[in-house]
Amino acid sequence: MMNTEAAARFRRLGTITIFAVYFVILVGGIVRASGAGMGCPDWPTCFGQWVPPTDESQLPANYHEIYAGRGYQNTEFNPVKTWTEYTNRLVGVTIGFLIFLTAWSSRIYLKTDKTIFYLAVSVFFLVGFQGWLGSSVVASNLKPLMITLHMLLALFIVALLIYTIARSQRNVIAKIDIRALPDKFKTVLIAAMVMTLLQVAMGTQVREAVDFISHNHAYIERQYWRDDFPVIFYIHRSFSSIILFTNLWLAWKIVRSFDKKSLLRRIGLLLAALVVTAIIAGISLDRLGMPPIAQPIHLLMANLIFGAQFFLYTCLNYASAPLSKNQS
Repeated sequence: MMNTEAAARFRRLGTITIFAVYFVILVGGIVRASGAGMGCPDWPTCFGQWVPPTDESQLPANYHEIYAGRGYQNTEFNPVKTWTEYTNRLVGVTIGFLIFLTAWSSRIYLKTDKTIFYLAVSVFFLVGFQGWLGSSVVASNLKPLMITLHMLLALFIVALLIYTIARSQRNVIAKIDIRALPDKFKTVLIAAMVMTLLQVAMGTQVREAVDFISHNHAYIERQYWRDDFPVIFYIHRSFSSIILFTNLWLAWKIVRSFDKKSLLRRIGLLLAALVVTAIIAGISLDRLGMPPIAQPIHLLMANLIFGAQFFLYTCLNYASAPLSKNQS
């Protein structure tokens, strides 16, 4: 028999971890949008200290030469950027602890569903790899490809966490009656997930271009950045309308099929809100001179959209598949 209290604790801890990962994605987006990625030019310390300085006078007089010799030219101490990046690292460490606790608490499923335990442990090791990749991002002097890989791995980690938590609740999910949904709903949902991944891939290319443009403009004169946007930006912008109508169709079908207390109805409404928010943030980037806060919000919304879609897909699979005798 499963310890229901321990199972509930695992679910709560896993859910908190998922939201924490999304938070670190938001913080990472703020770091990138503000140009604070090299606020700490070394890793795991920051300017050679475990607690970074708050004033340039706390650094060696020749720190410019020191870091130039390490391959980081034009290193300038900026307390805001330094502590922004340092906060990002602290949040990342907190994620590591949460992931470890999630993996440890998943041992209760070793007798009933070993896959849950193995998935949770896999996520723990992936987060360790993510930490190493983060150090490589700094060592590469913020190469756009490394930053993109760092973000995509975070997206994969969240998807694994969502699946792990949903799998632990499959007995409950299996009781959801999805017969009111149209037969083509799952097919459209899969198409929406693929479109989201394509949009994210195009978005990473746009962000790489923006990183280059912002560096050339010394992270100022944002109103002129749009003049240098690549063609992929306009494809990315136009594709958003298809994504909007596809996800609104999914949300509408869910709202019509489930009552107000249904979890799937809440997720459907959330999906619609996320897509609309992402598009509003994208419009502000395009039309309002690249406001700094819009870029991390746009990035976070993209990650949340895929997470909501993936959770819906997982729920549909468990709700439509009858439980075997050893699962009931």
